[in-house]
Amino acid sequence: MPHRYFTAEVGNGRAALNGTDAHHLADVMRAKIGENVILCDTHAVEYVGTITSIQPGRVEFTVTEGYPSAAEPSVEVTLFAGYPKLGKLEDTIRHSVELGVTNVVPFFSRYCVAAPKKEEAKNERYCRVAVEAAKQCGRGILPTVELPLPDFNAVCDRFKDYDLVLFFYECGGVSLREVFNKEPGNRAKRIAVVTGSEGGFAAEEAARAEVEARLAREAAEKAAQEKAAAEARAREEAEARARAEAERRAQEAKAREEAERKAAQE
Repeated sequence: MPHRYFTAEVGNGRAALNGTDAHHLADVMRAKIGENVILCDTHAVEYVGTITSIQPGRVEFTVTEGYPSAAEPSVEVTLFAGYPKLGKLEDTIRHSVELGVTNVVPFFSRYCVAAPKKEEAKNERYCRVAVEAAKQCGRGILPTVELPLPDFNAVCDRFKDYDLVLFFYECGGVSLREVFNKEPGNRAKRIAVVTGSEGGFAAEEAARAEVEARLAREAAEKAAQEKAAAEARAREEAEARARAEAERRAQEAKAREEAERKAAQE
């Protein structure tokens, strides 16, 4: 299988890798001119690249026409993950990216054992973990890892950005099958998945999550209804224009026939 790399420098039938990726391909993998690799433009479009030039810190390619990445899910999923202890967040990031998550947002909550410590430096490593996992499993985008949110209230404030919020709570709830077999779950395009740390969630955190998730669901339903109504109005207007155009053409045809009849009589 060809190696996979991400690059923003792609277009007009050409592409290039720079820096560490170029070093990895040229010096570690010992690639040769004429070999093929898979290049992704970070927007779920892939290209087959043929190496045309190898220079220190830069590899250039000719590329085929882009095609959609088959590895990307049809929905955008953000994982809000309670910050685990003992460095387990790397495993959470790696496996969630392999499963198709687009964005990982760690957060601290009441029962988190871990505490904030040098999070900016850690985030750089976490982003590298996400990139390597994306390459390993053939993703077509570069998933992101955000800096941790300071508390669970900050998590709930983000729910309004999603069509559906899945809050995994140790004290019970409904099954995923039930959620996705009815609206809005069966048509959600942006989904938030919320999981806790080893200590789980406090009762008041779960209560607020339920309220905010319900408000987000109601907002998504309202937006969907408004979109459906707008689409229905657009269809009605298009049909009305089509009818008017048909009537105009019919009148023009009738007028031509009348003119031809009069000309024949003369």
